Amino acid sequence: MTRNAALTFTPTIHKDIYPAINPTIQPSLSHSGRSILVTGAGRGIGRSIALRYAEASPSTLILAARTSSELDVTEAEILALNLTSPPTIVKLVLDVTDGKAVARAASTIKNDIGRLDVLINNAGYSPEWAPIADGDPEDYWRTWEVNLKGVYLVLHAFLPLLTETHEKTGALVHVLNVSSIGAIVCIAGASAYETSKLAVVRLTQFVQTEYGAKGVLATSVHPGGVLTELSRNVKEIQPFLTDSPNLAGGFFVWLTSQPRTWLGGRFVSVAWDVEELESKKDEIVEGDKLKADVRF
Repeated sequence: MTRNAALTFTPTIHKDIYPAINPTIQPSLSHSGRSILVTGAGRGIGRSIALRYAEASPSTLILAARTSSELDVTEAEILALNLTSPPTIVKLVLDVTDGKAVARAASTIKNDIGRLDVLINNAGYSPEWAPIADGDPEDYWRTWEVNLKGVYLVLHAFLPLLTETHEKTGALVHVLNVSSIGAIVCIAGASAYETSKLAVVRLTQFVQTEYGAKGVLATSVHPGGVLTELSRNVKEIQPFLTDSPNLAGGFFVWLTSQPRTWLGGRFVSVAWDVEELESKKDEIVEGDKLKADVRF
């Protein structure tokens, strides 16, 4: 898929949340009884994802980020929603690149909550953009450590609890890995970020291949062009950062509200209209579209 195809895969392209994906409007988006984990939940897109999930009435909302004060802000914003059925909020100060810390977090959630229905790997990093020979090698691999190793470590630690939840409930469980439109384009200076995000798309396919039969539904998602702390200093993409973070939040809630198995292992964009996307179900499945495969 090219960048242009990704931007126009559905005739309607959205920039902000709309009724079909708004959990305050659509009862069908309820996540009642579910346990949701969002990494990178302290700010930006992750915070908006957490807020929209809070509106979908899960029983537990687990917020993970490296900075405690940012998690406090996210929690305060959730409480300020004055929800009729607010979730129990669990805050995890967590560096996703620390394997031992991630394993401890998984053990804590298993012991204290006992289930996990939705895992959202949102934590990410981008270095300053530079041609390969001009960039900082340490910063280059830091990008891969957060964007790929971090996703892998969280998957490694939490997939057992996800599959156990499926075994207990009989319901599908969800993994959403935040990728980027950068996974399908090639912009000079962005090799660290874009290659790591392409790797996330492929890793998501492996999750689906290896755990789909165990009740896991995995999808990689482009979260839109949003002005965040991560993207603020990348001047090359500033003209494209015009989406609301609430668009991602609503889309994620929609994506996990029903077992949309036809999107398992595939790449989707939050900008796509969900009703038009559903109308393309047969086209996607029969054409085996929205994957990172090289075709000859």
